[in-house]
Amino acid sequence: MYSMDYQDIFCRIRKASRSFTEHWQVDNMLHYLADQLINSMQQLLAANQKDLDRIRISDPKYDRLKLTPVRIADIANEIRQVALLPSPLGRILEQQKLPNGLELSKVSAPIGVIGVIFELRPNVTFDVFSLCIKAGSACVLKGSSDTQYSNEAAIALIHDVLTHHQINTEMATLLPHEQEAATALLNARGYVDVAIPRGSRELIDYVRENAKIPVIETGAGVVHIYYDQTGSRDHALAIVNNAKTRRVSVCSALDCLIVHSGKLHDLSIVFQPLADANVIVYADERGMQALRGHYPTNLLKPADENSYRTEFLNFKMSVKVVDNIDEALAHISRYSSRHSEAIISNSPENIDLFFNRVDAAAVYANASTAFTNGAQFGLGAEIGISTQKIHARGPMGLNELTTYKWMVKGNGQIRK
Repeated sequence: MYSMDYQDIFCRIRKASRSFTEHWQVDNMLHYLADQLINSMQQLLAANQKDLDRIRISDPKYDRLKLTPVRIADIANEIRQVALLPSPLGRILEQQKLPNGLELSKVSAPIGVIGVIFELRPNVTFDVFSLCIKAGSACVLKGSSDTQYSNEAAIALIHDVLTHHQINTEMATLLPHEQEAATALLNARGYVDVAIPRGSRELIDYVRENAKIPVIETGAGVVHIYYDQTGSRDHALAIVNNAKTRRVSVCSALDCLIVHSGKLHDLSIVFQPLADANVIVYADERGMQALRGHYPTNLLKPADENSYRTEFLNFKMSVKVVDNIDEALAHISRYSSRHSEAIISNSPENIDLFFNRVDAAAVYANASTAFTNGAQFGLGAEIGISTQKIHARGPMGLNELTTYKWMVKGNGQIRK
């Protein structure tokens, strides 16, 4: 069926996860990995450049794929942060003694084998590995052909570090980038406990529709900020610019600014940094009227239905004008992907209403959506941003990568 014996590969990974007992040395190993990551920077950059050479600089994927010395240093720092966090394993979540004398403990435990399918972002290999092994699980990675050389260099470094610490290298496995590997992973029932897609809506839909193993959806974000009538223009100027232009290729970047009609006169100032960054704005009729003469003509375009459904991941965004917060909430409810949503407001009532009515993994008041990130939330790193409601929601760190088991102690009790 497949050109490789994937069943044998998954069987060996499963065996490695069940026999993994070196939890005591994981933190030292992760610190060592962070050091080796810095020491191997030139090799990683050279491998990454081979991937970059295959796509255009103008392609939005270029920034998501690109490694730099600063980004590698950030990856190393996140690995160190994971090492410094307390172990998520063996935590007593609940405890009680029943009238019949049975002592019950609900205790956190490893998931086992975690499969991650991702498209770009070479940091994913390091983030997933560090989180999974600290949480006691093996990881199976399936990247795209776009990141082939970067991923191969990353997994080679990880394997060297595992070997140095006498840990089974099957705890981190990179599958071939061909499509059949993804198919095999999604069908690895009995071997892989959960699949987590990281990438575009198309990838997430593909994994959800084809997986025969449990799936945790992450990633795609159509992100809104509502600029309320009571909001501070200084806040709007800083937050909108940061959320849109800090790094346009991340899932928490701003896609649609919803602006109260009473704040239209502020747009010429709020949008000045966006014009400087050459952000293309798709505005509704009232937004177009407010921006004409105040925003570059070549960057101002009329919005259509598709403008509000798009996760741009580029220097593009949409604008929707409303007359009250209820209209803003209705627009978010219709187009949100339940990732990150924000309000800029000085009204406690409107902020409370926004927090209570918006259905998203992360909801902000007077802050940039760029903070939706595992490291920024103090989780060390993240395996993804879950947009669903079962098991985990929002940035998934160590605690979200565990399950639990019930431990029951008795003294000869039997059930009548």
